[in-house]
Amino acid sequence: MNMKKRILSVVAVVLCTAAAVVYGTGSVQSAGQTQSAQDAERIFTPKKETIYFWYTDENLTSFLNGAAVSFGEQRGVRVIPVLTSDEEYLEAINRASLHTEQIPDVYLLDSSNLEKAYLAGLASETKDAGSICNAWNFPDSAIHAVTYQGKNIAYPFYFDTSVLLYNKSYLDQWGEQQDAKREAQPEEELMSPEEQERLQNAEYATLDELLYVANTFDVPENVEGVMKWDVADIFYNYWFAGRYLIVGGEDGDNREQIDINNPEAVQCLKTYQLLNQFFSMETDTIKYESVMQDFIEGKIMFTVVTSDAAKRMEKALEEGAFAYEYDFAVMPEISEELDSASLAVTNCVVVNGYSGEKELANEFAAYLVGDYAEGLYDRTGKMPAKLGTNAEQKAVQVFRQEYADSVALPKMMETGNFWMQMEVLFAKVWNGEDVESLLGALAEQME
Repeated sequence: MNMKKRILSVVAVVLCTAAAVVYGTGSVQSAGQTQSAQDAERIFTPKKETIYFWYTDENLTSFLNGAAVSFGEQRGVRVIPVLTSDEEYLEAINRASLHTEQIPDVYLLDSSNLEKAYLAGLASETKDAGSICNAWNFPDSAIHAVTYQGKNIAYPFYFDTSVLLYNKSYLDQWGEQQDAKREAQPEEELMSPEEQERLQNAEYATLDELLYVANTFDVPENVEGVMKWDVADIFYNYWFAGRYLIVGGEDGDNREQIDINNPEAVQCLKTYQLLNQFFSMETDTIKYESVMQDFIEGKIMFTVVTSDAAKRMEKALEEGAFAYEYDFAVMPEISEELDSASLAVTNCVVVNGYSGEKELANEFAAYLVGDYAEGLYDRTGKMPAKLGTNAEQKAVQVFRQEYADSVALPKMMETGNFWMQMEVLFAKVWNGEDVESLLGALAEQME
């Protein structure tokens, strides 16, 4: 054998080995894979049904690799996760679908982009493998998130929303102070022990009950404020008026259902505005990261957080950075007459309309959001939308309870900047501008 043939033989063996390793373990493939690697894949790997799964969050890599291997072994197929950039993500999926042989058969997408994906042919009506998308497996909010024009066009995977994070040690101190007052002044009318216990467990029916605790707590010296949150970010504010800001209806796709300038929304935002006098926070100086750090250092008693706080607080407690007890609670209603509703983002698994392996793609999507979802929170910190998962994790259950009563961003492409518009509106309301005028102007623009 001459030297040239020997070298080619060695290269062939190396390529075969590499291909076997990559496709035997479900390793992540880059969206920018070279043509030579693609050629090697076709030449040196056994012919199996293959689907490609695109996503943009590298924190999911290990979890998705595990899902790909598990599903692949069960079905005797190959699932190849592809980590790609989130810049012009749908456009990249479209280009790959039209101009390459490696079509993204299935991919992750925020539900607010589902109309754009569906109208471009990049999302297809699901076959709902295993009939998983129903009320037995997911809350209504998740089903609405993946519904477009009456069709189920995705599978709900994980979500984010906002809940109350509180210092349980401080609330216990508040309870002790209430006990002492009751003992010292038995003739005065104080709340019942049962009512006190409810408030001590942060089970607030209304915002007034939370404010009552804040007003009656003799705070320790190191506490700088009873409550603080990022008032510049709409995600932490939306719950004040979310129930009455109607854009697109339950599924977020109905252009006839737009109603944001109504008496209830006005009253909710006026209540929000009044809190500036109570808590006195500046929108340009308080940010989420600094608020979380203040909470960890014991400087505040309550704050509003998203799902990242669950793992962050676990780590702070484990490392000794947090010297107290903490817990999560759902957001209170605005008043006895006005409800609250947090904003939620649902990340979905979408089957590409251009895929030639739709049946297999649907099966993997259902497997990922269903049977394999139990380990999602532990391995990634993401909150699985599927009911029944992580039953022992109170944080997951609280977030899911809030999610079940949440509202989502609309799917309509014309409302793509709705998030930013509402963020500007809330900032102006917080800083004292007229609520009716602001809502009226935005309503005209939306209509």
